[in-house]
Amino acid sequence: MNNIAEQLGLAYHNLNEKCSALAIVANKPLLLAVSKTKPSSAIASAYLAGQRHFGENYPQELAEKAAALQQYRDIVWHFIGPLQSNKTKLVAEHAHWVHSIDRLKIAQRLAAQRPETMPALKVLLQINISNEASKAGIAATEMLALADEISQLGTLELKGLMAIPAPGQSETAFAAMQTLSIKLQKKYPNATELSMGMSDDWPQALRYGATMIRLGTAIFGARDYDKE
Repeated sequence: MNNIAEQLGLAYHNLNEKCSALAIVANKPLLLAVSKTKPSSAIASAYLAGQRHFGENYPQELAEKAAALQQYRDIVWHFIGPLQSNKTKLVAEHAHWVHSIDRLKIAQRLAAQRPETMPALKVLLQINISNEASKAGIAATEMLALADEISQLGTLELKGLMAIPAPGQSETAFAAMQTLSIKLQKKYPNATELSMGMSDDWPQALRYGATMIRLGTAIFGARDYDKE
């Protein structure tokens, strides 16, 4: 527990230092602790150290952890991985945010399966900003069309954009994402979130308006990929 608490404290220290250097005073970016493949006990340690927002990549793992940690009622679960249509129900029932909307079918299923007792599911459109064939996400040119469709789904709330740039292309990609975010906000003023930046490039992301950064190994250590 102490190691996770120390690493979490260091991550926040580094974030605050960078925000100060960039004169980001109000609306500091949200630090999302990416807990995929990590046990519920590790999440509990981070929670007890003050962390509330956690990111998961796999629907079944999200559901299991949400159940195991249900006593921590103020945990906010972010689903950040690719989502198949046969797994949307698990995410609709347990997530507060979904960062990886890349087609209308997934959005429609999430909307239909969202329990009536839960608030609207906050969603981000994933942009394939580096145009990688192996990456999920929509083309930038499809952004407004998908946003228009999602805006009609009453149990979803469009909140912004997410991207994972190709290695070595972070700065160019982040600049392009900032431009897209501004364009989206002109039509949807509440879609202000920009989820981008991970352990190796989050300082660059802050310079281009990131409102959420996603850190995993910096907080929890190396992942156990045998669990993936």
